[in-house]
Amino acid sequence: MDLVGPAHVLVVANRTAATQTLLDAVRARVERDGAVYFHLLVPRSPGAQGVVDRAVPLIETAAHRPVTGSVARRIDPMDAIEEALHDGDFDEIILSTLPPHASRWLHMDLPSRVAHLGLPLTLVVAEELRPSRAGPAAR
Repeated sequence: MDLVGPAHVLVVANRTAATQTLLDAVRARVERDGAVYFHLLVPRSPGAQGVVDRAVPLIETAAHRPVTGSVARRIDPMDAIEEALHDGDFDEIILSTLPPHASRWLHMDLPSRVAHLGLPLTLVVAEELRPSRAGPAAR
């Protein structure tokens, strides 16, 4: 019996929020521990709310439960993550980014910076930029 309760996972993504690679990581996380709560955080940018609106239903399908999502008040992804951790109660982070040749987040060493926050971190690097065909984002 789980006395601690389900994990709360902060999923940080932008252009990769609806990719199959991220959805597979969510499924794997659920398969590992069962009930897990996910919150998608997208750093503030033009179109960020559209990313949240398209990705949340796909992540819900992968997680088999409701998922929350929000656009950060901050543009800088590290600032956005720190603010989310301050405001919420998260046990771990999934950071999803573009492939190395296209990822600004990898070039700014965001995974290492996030790892220093002390929470378990899963880095997901998209293998492709196309959205998943599993739902509304495929249109």
